Amino acid sequence: MDRSKKKNVFIISVCCLFIFLGAGIALASERLSVISSVANLRNGAGNQYKVLWQVEKYHPFLVINKKEDWYEVKDFEGDTAWVHKTLLGKTDTVISAKSKCNVRSKPDTSSDIILRVERGVPFKVLGRKGDWINIEHADGEVGWIVKSLVW
Repeated sequence: MDRSKKKNVFIISVCCLFIFLGAGIALASERLSVISSVANLRNGAGNQYKVLWQVEKYHPFLVINKKEDWYEVKDFEGDTAWVHKTLLGKTDTVISAKSKCNVRSKPDTSSDIILRVERGVPFKVLGRKGDWINIEHADGEVGWIVKSLVW
C-alpha cells in the first residue's frame, strides 16, 4: 500500500473512532430527578434567565450539558432547559408517558385501580417486579404501574 492510501486509511480510522466515542458519550447521559417540591426550568444557566416552566418533585431528566452549577436537561418529551444542580438528585424515578395510566394496588392487571394519572406525572421508584414498578407519588400515594407506561 502506498503512503497516501495508508494516510487515508488512518484518517478514516480516526474519524470512525471519534464517531463511536461520541455515540458512547451520548448514550451515557446521567439521569437525575427533582428532589425539591418544585423546580424552575430556565432558558439559560443562571437565575437571571427566564423561567420556561416548573416541575414537581421526582420529575426525571437526562443531563445533556453542565455549566458551573447549572445542568442543561432533557425531559421525556424531548424538551430542554437549565436547572440548578442543587435541585436534582439520584433518586430513581419514572414519569407517566401515556394518558390515563392505571396505578394498581398489586402488580397485576386484575388488582384494584387505586389511581388514574394523566401523562407527565412523576413518581419515585420503590421497587420492581417483572414488568411492574412499585411507585410513590410526592403526595404519598403508593401503587404499581406497568413499565411500558412510564419513561
